[in-house]
Amino acid sequence: MAPSFSWWSNKDTHRGTPVVVKMENPNWSMVELEGPSEEDFLISESPGRVRGKNAKQFTWVLLLKAHRAAGCLTSLGSAMLGLASAIRRRVASGRTDTDTDVEPIGRGRAVENPAVRSRFYFCIKMFLWLSLILLGFEVAAYFKGWHFGSPHLQLEYLWASPMGVKGVFDWVYSKWVLIRVEYLAPPLQFLTTACIVLFMIQSLDRLILCLGCFWIRFKKIKPVPKEGAFDPESGETGYFPMVLVQIPMCNEKEVYQQSIAAVCNLDWPKSKLLIQILDDSDDPTTQFLIKEDVHKWQQEGANILYRHRVIRDGYKAGNLKSAMNCSYVKDYEFVAIFDADFQPTPDFLKRTVPHFKDNDDLGLVQARWSFVNKDENLLTRLQNINLSFHFEVEQQVNSVFINFFGFNGTAGVWRIQALEEAGGWLERTTVEDMDIAVRAHLHGWKFIFLNDVECQCELPESYEAYRKQQHRWHSGPMQLFRLCLPDIVKSKISIGKKFNLIFLFFLLRKLILPFYSFTLFCIILPMTMFIPEAELPAWVVCYIPATMSFLNILPAPKAFPFIVPYLLFENTMSVTKFNAMISGLFQLGSAYEWVVTKKSGRSSEGDLASLVEKEPKHQRGVSVPDLVEMKEEIRQQEQRASRKKKHNRIYTKELALAFLLLTASARSLLSAQGIHFYFLLFQGISFLLVGLDLIGEQVE
Repeated sequence: MAPSFSWWSNKDTHRGTPVVVKMENPNWSMVELEGPSEEDFLISESPGRVRGKNAKQFTWVLLLKAHRAAGCLTSLGSAMLGLASAIRRRVASGRTDTDTDVEPIGRGRAVENPAVRSRFYFCIKMFLWLSLILLGFEVAAYFKGWHFGSPHLQLEYLWASPMGVKGVFDWVYSKWVLIRVEYLAPPLQFLTTACIVLFMIQSLDRLILCLGCFWIRFKKIKPVPKEGAFDPESGETGYFPMVLVQIPMCNEKEVYQQSIAAVCNLDWPKSKLLIQILDDSDDPTTQFLIKEDVHKWQQEGANILYRHRVIRDGYKAGNLKSAMNCSYVKDYEFVAIFDADFQPTPDFLKRTVPHFKDNDDLGLVQARWSFVNKDENLLTRLQNINLSFHFEVEQQVNSVFINFFGFNGTAGVWRIQALEEAGGWLERTTVEDMDIAVRAHLHGWKFIFLNDVECQCELPESYEAYRKQQHRWHSGPMQLFRLCLPDIVKSKISIGKKFNLIFLFFLLRKLILPFYSFTLFCIILPMTMFIPEAELPAWVVCYIPATMSFLNILPAPKAFPFIVPYLLFENTMSVTKFNAMISGLFQLGSAYEWVVTKKSGRSSEGDLASLVEKEPKHQRGVSVPDLVEMKEEIRQQEQRASRKKKHNRIYTKELALAFLLLTASARSLLSAQGIHFYFLLFQGISFLLVGLDLIGEQVE
């Protein structure tokens, strides 16, 4: 063991608080430093002895600080080396976000033209090159003596005495300044003001939603189902209508077992429950595994069917539509829908279906999502913040006060009559869940959201999967808005509900939000650095966004340390959301991209273990299949997946915007704009990390 050293007073009594210092240096294990005692302050004490004691203490404090500094530098150096290695791998692989094409939804629709795909990127590159040229111009002017202490330029002498400008460069720069003042600043300031107004309207909407959520909590408002009659089959008192359960899936072999096992263990009378496994997989191995798993549960007594479509028109919407056309569906009153990675608890139907009793105008009961991998990496933590706010605030408030919200596509129970009256599932957009919800709302059906009923699922762990998911989620609503606007105007619902649908649901939250977020913080803010006559106030850049981020993070208080990364990441994602919104609004090719979100299946082992611990309900014909065989299949699937080479990609749009923002931050230094500089710097770094795919799952 390494030696220990200590200095003690010769007296028996020792006063003062000892400071214990732990060091990781192999030559020392621990050093105890005395705190000051009364003797240290006595005049009669030998000055030399006191100075010697204090010198020893001071020496060890300096050694401690040096050790800590060396440790920080070592950690920082290791982090920088790891970052440099990751960047080198990205650049060496040369894989970018434009390398793969995506199959479009449905038949008869061509894959997007590469020229259309690169048009948005081309505009960003033009802004970047222009900003670099202007930065060089401004730096040269700065060293020529053109110093600006604030965005307000003192140009009176330029107007009064043009002969006072000396030299060709000074003459050119003075003309550039006058062009900015006369022609560029006014339209830019107008656009800035317009975006600020939209920003304030959206912030007010967010604040009202939060106040509504606080009111719901304060008043403890909660949907309460009515009690049902005694059911002889189950031996319980309750409401047990005929329920159809559907699990649409497509090539999701990582998660199919856990979802099938979860729905087969639903606590519901066997004769009143039918499970449909709607498999759209085009991989023969995946089809075989899913079919075998369904066969196992059939042998255990579960009322479960396997359906596979040869022609996969319409993807998820087409899959659900095909299943609803089966002749036996007419015998069922309700349908519960779960995606392949969702795991409802056994009492899910008992906590959702009773809300339909004696509530004939209720069309949908939606449950909340919870996430098994929310702490997996920074990306999943940030997604958890967003979705926690979406469910607890947006969905709950809209449910309580207007009985309408967008169906989340899974973890919900529909009244089949409501689906039929709304026209059934349609394949016309990539958001079939929102489509059916809007049409059902136009027919007068009401929705209920249950914040206390949770259904576990997975978050995408890689930025590539999350980016594609967000593109679909933000292009689809704009497609739907174009298609539904005439129906909304002609519908017989009240003026207030029409206003809510058109202005709040579609325009403000689906169109204006991504528009101003990208335009204001990624385009206008950098431009105001090069055209300082157009001002963007500090409260718009810092204080209001920080307040909104604080409100967004309240439903997930444990994520409060990530409030700054969340603010920066939301602005970073605005480029993807803006691009998707434009694609959907103008019907560009990428609006029809449909990619099944990749799942990791991380929860499979834990879920299977929990099923073993739980006593199976033999009287309902539901039990657990062979755990050993299921684990062996999962292990084989993981081995096959590990042999497939994964790649992290370089995202060109995000990288271009990173350099644009960093260039603008360098320009802001010349005008001494502190808040603007720090915001642009950190936002540029955020874009850089995302552009190099360093925020989500990392592949070695």
